[in-house]
Amino acid sequence: MSDFFSIAFLETVRDKVLPGLWPLIAAMVFCAILVPVAITVSSRSGLMAMPGGRHAHSAPTPLLGGLAMFVGFAVAVLIFVPSSFTRTGVLVVSGLAAVLLIADDRWRVSPGIKFAFQLLVALVAVFVFGFVIKYFGVPGSGGYGSARLVELGWLGIPVSLFWLLGMQNTVNFLDGVDGLAAGVVFIVALTLLIAAAGKDQIDVVQFAGALAGACAGFLLFNFSPARIFMGDSGSHFLGAALGVISILGVAKVAVAFALAVPILALALPIADTAWAIVRRRRDRSSVAQPDLDHLHHRLQAFGLNPRQTCYVFYAATALFGTVGLMFFGHRRILALVVVAALVLASTVAADRLQRSGMRIPASFLRRLLAEPNTR
Repeated sequence: MSDFFSIAFLETVRDKVLPGLWPLIAAMVFCAILVPVAITVSSRSGLMAMPGGRHAHSAPTPLLGGLAMFVGFAVAVLIFVPSSFTRTGVLVVSGLAAVLLIADDRWRVSPGIKFAFQLLVALVAVFVFGFVIKYFGVPGSGGYGSARLVELGWLGIPVSLFWLLGMQNTVNFLDGVDGLAAGVVFIVALTLLIAAAGKDQIDVVQFAGALAGACAGFLLFNFSPARIFMGDSGSHFLGAALGVISILGVAKVAVAFALAVPILALALPIADTAWAIVRRRRDRSSVAQPDLDHLHHRLQAFGLNPRQTCYVFYAATALFGTVGLMFFGHRRILALVVVAALVLASTVAADRLQRSGMRIPASFLRRLLAEPNTR
């Protein structure tokens, strides 16, 4: 434990982690200020999610939360990240996703048009701003964490396009419960921040901090019961931003397991997305056809409420993300994350058992806890 409070550790926090704290705070504050404005604009413009169908809420709910998140993120980036072609690229790609997908929130465009929007965002990222995955790591023979880099060459383009499309759809599919997508992305962004800090990638630290801050500010209004939704605009903004920031982390330094961090942190929603695609193809339905069979829906069918469902995803994201950070040498944080995740999981389990009326047979406990003179 003394390592956490050593001079070297505190200096590392000051020099490598603290640069991400200021964008985080700024994005959170700006987003918190802008969300009430978005609620008003949504109500007046008719951009509302109506009850019924897949929507479990009982009243019309504003849908412009994604735009507020993007503006909060953009303001923080413009203030704290030095001007560069990379900064412009991150803002243009994530902003394009936020603006284009407002059309789906307003008019519910066809799956083909929606995919065209997603593809356009990915194409701009890859061909205009050069967000390309150029290599990946394979396990080496040098023991734990060792690997060798394999150049992708021209394959980097389709791999990068697939990655960006996958991130957009993963976050979009995840956005089915109040506070779920924003909370999960908040944890993933913090994970990317820590990974980048360990490799002196200060600009990535700042981008990740701003993204985490935008999610935190939005969660003030989106955690169950939600006063506003992020809509497809918001989920695609978060997916596109996560995609380009993680690619930027790979491109800046030759780290074999760089993509392992976001992949592992998002392991649960990625697996759920992959299974949704397989399930819908097996049932001969459109891959883009929404349903109520996602993992978060099944957890609620099991009896968890929206907040408990979020806690399960938050705990899993933190645990898997920490495993990813271990590839970067951040092994000391694992114990803290495991304890926090166990606290969340035990709280959900205890509440579920209490509400279900289940009893665990333990007669010896009843004897120990019996009142005096009652045995």
